[in-house]
Amino acid sequence: MPAPDTRRQLRLFFALLCLVFWLGGCAGWMGQEPLRVNVAGLEPLPGEGMEMRFNVKLRIQNPNDAPVEFSGVSLQLDLNGQSFASGVSAQGGVVPRFGEALIVVPLTVPAFAAVRQAFALAGSAQTGNLPYEIRGRLAGGLGGTRFVDHGKLSLPTEGLLGP
Repeated sequence: MPAPDTRRQLRLFFALLCLVFWLGGCAGWMGQEPLRVNVAGLEPLPGEGMEMRFNVKLRIQNPNDAPVEFSGVSLQLDLNGQSFASGVSAQGGVVPRFGEALIVVPLTVPAFAAVRQAFALAGSAQTGNLPYEIRGRLAGGLGGTRFVDHGKLSLPTEGLLGP
């Protein structure tokens, strides 16, 4: 019968071996291409009080050989490098293998974020295209699938800057 130290070393070796095999299995998932996400459109929605709301349409492309199933989506939109809007949706579906899907998520702009952006826009010559970054997660599977998109977009400024 092996000594207690030898048993502990065998257990440790076995645990490390399992960890190596587990990480090797996850490495197959790590080789997946990231989802491609683009903002396909914005539609204004009625707001509550001083907040603004709009639907953001996301076109999600899956360049992988396996479909991506999701059971919800969460988004965070930054404008000019500052937090601007966030939203969630319980919308579910599948982004097919080598395919795409259109997802619509309602976003809420808190009053202070709208005021901050209005002052930033009023203080600059920049009235049209604003740099944005949108970060999100498709819920489902093991932790879901995260995505990021950035670029420039035009927001309706009537509500921000007045008539």
